[in-house]
Amino acid sequence: MTDRHTEPLLALRGVNLVYRALPALRDIDWSFEPGQHWACLGPNGAGKTSLANIISGQARQFTGELTRSDALRTRGVAYVCFEQARALCERDRKLDDSEFRADASDPGTTVRSLILGGRPADEEFHRWTRRLGIEHILGRGLRFISTGEMRKTLLVAALLAKPALLVLDSPLDGLDIATQAQMHQVIDELPDAGMNLLLLCRQVEDIPASITHVLALADGAAIAAGPRSQVLQDARVRSLMHPPLPPLAALPEPFSRPYTLPHDGPLLALRGVSVSYDGVRVLDDVNWEFARARHCCVSGPNGCGKTTLLSLVTGDNHKAYGQDITLFGVRRGSGESVWDIKQKFGQIDTQLHLNFARGMKVLEVVVSGFFDSIGLYDDWGDAQRERAQSWLAALGLAELARESFDALSFGLQRMVLLARAMVKSPIILLLDEPTLGLDGHHRRLILRAIDHIAAHSDTQVIFVSHSVGEMPACINQQLRFEPCATGFRVTVSDSDPGPGQRT
Repeated sequence: MTDRHTEPLLALRGVNLVYRALPALRDIDWSFEPGQHWACLGPNGAGKTSLANIISGQARQFTGELTRSDALRTRGVAYVCFEQARALCERDRKLDDSEFRADASDPGTTVRSLILGGRPADEEFHRWTRRLGIEHILGRGLRFISTGEMRKTLLVAALLAKPALLVLDSPLDGLDIATQAQMHQVIDELPDAGMNLLLLCRQVEDIPASITHVLALADGAAIAAGPRSQVLQDARVRSLMHPPLPPLAALPEPFSRPYTLPHDGPLLALRGVSVSYDGVRVLDDVNWEFARARHCCVSGPNGCGKTTLLSLVTGDNHKAYGQDITLFGVRRGSGESVWDIKQKFGQIDTQLHLNFARGMKVLEVVVSGFFDSIGLYDDWGDAQRERAQSWLAALGLAELARESFDALSFGLQRMVLLARAMVKSPIILLLDEPTLGLDGHHRRLILRAIDHIAAHSDTQVIFVSHSVGEMPACINQQLRFEPCATGFRVTVSDSDPGPGQRT
């Protein structure tokens, strides 16, 4: 049992925080005792990140009282989050001087330099880089490593700082199944190293065994706090994590497309395609046909080549030239422009989401899909407005049309971006990790919406995931990256269309 006379590691009393004129935290009373390990649980928009920002010192304009123990003031807080990774990569992009270098390549901040911060490498550095399997990437720039590798890099840097409190924001996000298991094991070992843990979790299933206490947040307020089993059995918490799904509506009629497609043949075809970078083979002899009536799940571990494959079919990768790649009946390199290709795709990925222009209404975000722009810079009229409203209604979002996009939870923003991707009736809906960063409720929302689209339109889905475990029911083709002696090989398998799928 915790000694009642022991000074709390930290304590919050009546803490409130306003972010962009909206309440992010409301009257938080919470005490973190030494020896405890907490999970802050809640859906997107609950206030978890705001709480972490206050504890880590990144948010200072709050009201109420925050007290820290001597240990916390001395050793500090290490906060590992996705925004940290994004800021580091953005800084390197701004400082990139490739065009002035003889080798035309600027690696930027390397994994080694970020972890060490100018300190010499010691046995602990080597132990953790071996433990997390990142020794082979120590010389790479941060912009050139996978999501999983970035999370491991930031975790090692935090561990070497020896903080009194380690805060991890959704540490399993974007990781393949094997890496998730490895990360779970590492997290469960940290309490034995004398470190206090605070994990921000969107799902009950993501809470590791080492966590002893849970703080549940909803709309910025604490609804339960205490021992793990007690909080997870609370009816209010169970209702919070599994709310009912709103009804869907009929899809709008297809939008007039400014192009035609061949009457037969696959939409995409890659034959014997290989791609190398700096002598490293990323794709090796890939053969894939994406035929009519197919909905494909592209799966594989972090860093296997999924992003490279997608860039070949969307026109973003110059290495498609000179290879046997046919897109929408046209051999790549036959004179078509990148925009001829892109107009046939509707896309969602995390980078698009994080970079989307600020200060827009939800309706404007959806309308921007007509122009494939991050922001809205073109004239638009009643026809586009009505179609955007119809797509919001189809996905159960009609009441959000006049809301500020910035004010929505991360999960609802992702749903709005799905409406944006569909507003021009694309031939292919390309979803790159569309559930990344979402709580369980919003994952169910987006997977259900994808199935709704697949069943009631002629749009075909390419769903990219780090594992095959989470995908929409409409999937009837699997493209898997599987480990082999030379790296990864691609296998493709088809199944019959399921009930309710258009053929």
